[in-house]
Amino acid sequence: MDNITDGKWDSLPVKLHDSISQTLKELKFTYMTPVQSACIPLFMRNKDVAAEAVTGSGKTLAFVIPVLEILLKREERLRKMQVGALIITPTRELALQITEVMGRFLEKFPQFRQILLIGGSNPIEDVEKIKNQGANIVVATPGRLEDMFRRKADGLDLATAVKSLDVLVLDEADRLLDMGFEMSLNTILEYLPKQRRTGLFSATQTQELEKLVRAGLRNPVRITVKEKGVAESSVQKTPARLSNYYTVCRAEQKFNNLVAFLRQHKHEKLLVFFSTCACVEYFGKALEVLIKGAAVRCIHGKMKEKRNKIFADFRELKSGILVCTDVMARGIDIPEVNWVLQCDPPRCASSFVHRCGRTARIGNHGNALVFLLPMEESYVHFLSINQKCPLQQYPPVKDVVDVLPKLKTLSLGDRAVFEKGMKAFVSYVQAYAKHECSLIFRIKDLDFATLARGFALLRLPKMPELKGKTFPNFTEESIDTDTIRFKDKNREKQRQKMLAQQKIDWKDQVLRKNFIKNNAWSKQNDKKVKKKKIAAKRKLDEGSDVDDEDIKELLKDARLLKKLKKGKISEEDFEKHMNTAETSNHMLADATHADSPYDDGE
Repeated sequence: MDNITDGKWDSLPVKLHDSISQTLKELKFTYMTPVQSACIPLFMRNKDVAAEAVTGSGKTLAFVIPVLEILLKREERLRKMQVGALIITPTRELALQITEVMGRFLEKFPQFRQILLIGGSNPIEDVEKIKNQGANIVVATPGRLEDMFRRKADGLDLATAVKSLDVLVLDEADRLLDMGFEMSLNTILEYLPKQRRTGLFSATQTQELEKLVRAGLRNPVRITVKEKGVAESSVQKTPARLSNYYTVCRAEQKFNNLVAFLRQHKHEKLLVFFSTCACVEYFGKALEVLIKGAAVRCIHGKMKEKRNKIFADFRELKSGILVCTDVMARGIDIPEVNWVLQCDPPRCASSFVHRCGRTARIGNHGNALVFLLPMEESYVHFLSINQKCPLQQYPPVKDVVDVLPKLKTLSLGDRAVFEKGMKAFVSYVQAYAKHECSLIFRIKDLDFATLARGFALLRLPKMPELKGKTFPNFTEESIDTDTIRFKDKNREKQRQKMLAQQKIDWKDQVLRKNFIKNNAWSKQNDKKVKKKKIAAKRKLDEGSDVDDEDIKELLKDARLLKKLKKGKISEEDFEKHMNTAETSNHMLADATHADSPYDDGE
């Protein structure tokens, strides 16, 4: 293996424990990387370290070894419920990877108990695991760790357990902040003792990170590691042995080009990045069908328990395709990745560098290729300036065939695929609108019709971005998409049940509207009858004569109203009677008024 080296392990100014040296030999780590040779001696001499190093430079061993060395030098042996080391990392995959590396070394140190605390499982299970097994070395994601500090009611007092803490490591610290964990980190830091060693490792330096350095580290030694062979004036952020390419194709040809490329490299190990979870779900399932003879796996941030298993399985594969979002962009070490393909450029430019860093790790050679739309080609120049990341144009992909009709057939044959396609399109457009490099990635320049064809949609979804627009270049399939059924019989049964319920709810709604209308009309008639009763009562109170005709009329109205309410007569008949009665009363009143002896006007 062609390694970027900085001397053998025995050239360190501090001596490593014999068992650690033995494990390094077993793992075939003969040489150190620059970040390891710089950080390990400082950490072991009880210095706080803030290290910035290019992705794929071997940062994990740069803190795993000193963590063990510090714990081995403790005067008192750690008891079962005493935490000596805490390693915080942004994603489950990174946490799993660190646990695996640490586990290899701990085989020779059975006195230390390691525990992994990550999301995707029941927190009560973690509580019981800590209580039963103990925890001397904790590897955790911030959310789950913060949760564990609040589990005193469940019998876990982690705040007391960390009072014995010797060393804290914040791995991929810049991403911890990018992912919104700042508040969780501040909460966790409040529980930790001030007398500790702290190591902060990242691929980039930001102002937010500087605040964290000031809050969590005491007089840190700052280390910036450049690769050998890279000029001092250059700050190239991608590995030196990475060949970085771009290709330009229209939206409707992008997926076809991707499929052709994957078919030609299916015996290699590849990562394929998409911008959203929905795109991974849709295109990942399509690739499972279209790339014959290749192991295709999908990972994104919305997956729960199975995410950990998929990641572990893919690491073991000799060849295969992992379709993923940026959850796999940082710090993840997958052995022997040959190609990183970026079907969608990431939302922020720094993520571009981190994605590429999944290949060409620790001195290996690797390749990366990003697919750009014609209007996005200026992104190449932007990356060379903004990220010091030069790209070369890749030759046109050969043997490209149109697989979009096949993708449409998949949608027509299974509602699950159809719905995933619609969600993928919507999520892609929404992600595009939020791109940080909005001068290049402008949503108003997107050709929605061409994009929809590239997604092999049967029809366009209803969404605000398309409202009031017409798309003559997009032809919808002549099919009622409501008739597309789920291949999964249980899901289709549930859908039919839901549709039947919707039909009943709709009928009830119509009937309720009519009832409210009728009810309002009946109330009007009630008012008319009540009016007559009030008028008759007033006459009695005033001492006026109420003749039998008035009483008969009133009783008749009341009887008719009861019949109407019971449905024995129609509204029309009732209304006719009321109008006739009112007309008769008006005529009678006029005649009486004409014969009045007081008409000459008092």
